[in-house]
Amino acid sequence: MRRLAAELRRLREAAGLSQEDVTAQTGVNVATLYRIETGRTKPQLRTLQALLTAYGVTGADRDALVLLQKDAGKRGWLHTSDSDLTEQYTAYINFEAEAREILNFETIFVPGLLQTPDYAREVISGVLPTATEEQVQRRVDARLNRQLLLTVPDSPHLWAVIDEAALHRRVGGPSVMRDQLRHLATQARNPQITIQVVPFKAGAHPGMPGSFIILRFGAIGPDIVYIDSMGGDLFLEEEAELIRHNMVFEHLRAVALSPSDTAALLTSLSEDLD
Repeated sequence: MRRLAAELRRLREAAGLSQEDVTAQTGVNVATLYRIETGRTKPQLRTLQALLTAYGVTGADRDALVLLQKDAGKRGWLHTSDSDLTEQYTAYINFEAEAREILNFETIFVPGLLQTPDYAREVISGVLPTATEEQVQRRVDARLNRQLLLTVPDSPHLWAVIDEAALHRRVGGPSVMRDQLRHLATQARNPQITIQVVPFKAGAHPGMPGSFIILRFGAIGPDIVYIDSMGGDLFLEEEAELIRHNMVFEHLRAVALSPSDTAALLTSLSEDLD
């Protein structure tokens, strides 16, 4: 729906039409058009057809948008199973799958998209001490399914900045942590993945208040900041919040080790666990 909304908004603007112009031509009222263009509601097929006619969209482009309208109501892989994941986390996973770029800063954990199965299991068990083995496994499976988006040809670019503290916390013991560090070093060779570490010697930095993820969607929709906290998951879409978190991420990239120095640190830390 976000992709369809963004495309319809782009087409209207390209046609040089205001929302009031569209209402006059199609009979679709401004309030409905606003909800469609912000992804709050799915347009009915006849409404979509009227809008596409007003925007002069024909042929294959029109067929593609009609197909997109039909797919907008479908649910992804996450909804096909009996899942106890929170609604907010479910929403995040679906947003993540649509993103073109993922900027992830972590203070305590290795980013979820870069975790090994054993590390993920230990993290989830530690964070949720009352969860059953089945609940833990479902969350591990969800995390591993998320990682598949980095293996497809048109995968998003992941830029992960990790506080060095996360690399010294021996989640699962030396063996699990050694494999995790080696996995990070391997993943860093993927051209679609950039990994940097903010070293201890960097001192205080603006990321210390907590982890966050910026999801960039390019032409298909506005960006989102996602924060996972003890108080619940937050989605920030206000322009001021986007500007603030992007500035913090740029500062973190600047004070972090270069990707090559990060790779050397990962290798050194893994060797210390041998």
